[in-house]
Amino acid sequence: MKGLIINKNANLFSVEHEKQIHVLSPSGKTRAKGIFVGDYVEFENSITKVCPRKNILIRPPVANIDKMFIIIAPKPKPDFVLVDKILVYCHLNDIQPVIVVNKADICEEGFTREVCDYYKGFYKVLSVSAKEGNLETLKNQIDGICVLAGQSAVGKSSLINAMFGENFADVGELSKKIERGKQTTRIVHLFKVKEGAYIADTAGFSLLDLGFVSTLDAKDLSSYYPDFLKARGECKFRSCTHEGGDCGVIENIKNGQINKNRYANYLKILQELKNAKRY
Repeated sequence: MKGLIINKNANLFSVEHEKQIHVLSPSGKTRAKGIFVGDYVEFENSITKVCPRKNILIRPPVANIDKMFIIIAPKPKPDFVLVDKILVYCHLNDIQPVIVVNKADICEEGFTREVCDYYKGFYKVLSVSAKEGNLETLKNQIDGICVLAGQSAVGKSSLINAMFGENFADVGELSKKIERGKQTTRIVHLFKVKEGAYIADTAGFSLLDLGFVSTLDAKDLSSYYPDFLKARGECKFRSCTHEGGDCGVIENIKNGQINKNRYANYLKILQELKNAKRY
């Protein structure tokens, strides 16, 4: 039989199969290879095989992610460098990203519009409020195995609680003194929304900052910026990294086709990649 790992508790795994939950332990050989929430497995009286994975998120460990909701909010102040790194990560791992502006109830006028302008229509942007509960647009986007990602205290756990009307996840408080989040998510569990649709709360992305550096060459970074792709064809050199010279991307920034702040953050990530390759 084949099922989906929806929960892990020490060496016991909850496997969903045909609307039933089986709590199983893995065989010794299977345990040695590692099993994660989101894995599809074969089982009888125990888990005997882990099926090939589409991808895996390292922290926390969730496998076979189809869609990632990247949560930002007016407070804490959005870290768009982190958001752009997550977007690159999604492209590298065949994950569909959706940007979600939470805390719409406290957004200053124009905040969501600024976010939309930053991404120039290349990514879906939703505006929601966990506090006010207008979450149908977000809930309707859940399909396959989905995760919520972003800085701590942007309201990932609050969104899950508000969508499902239960206290699914511990909700952290925003530190008012420094306006930075306190980490609260400790375990991974897939919450079933409907048949074939699951969502997991995820911890912050402290390990993502350099997580993809070892696999990505600096000259390839712009390939994962859909707003750069057309302009790249106007560059004089095919190997252009868009830092100056006869560059189509820079020309598109000058005429407003590419957001200048997004480009500035691209340069920061590009420099990180270059620095990482030196060591």
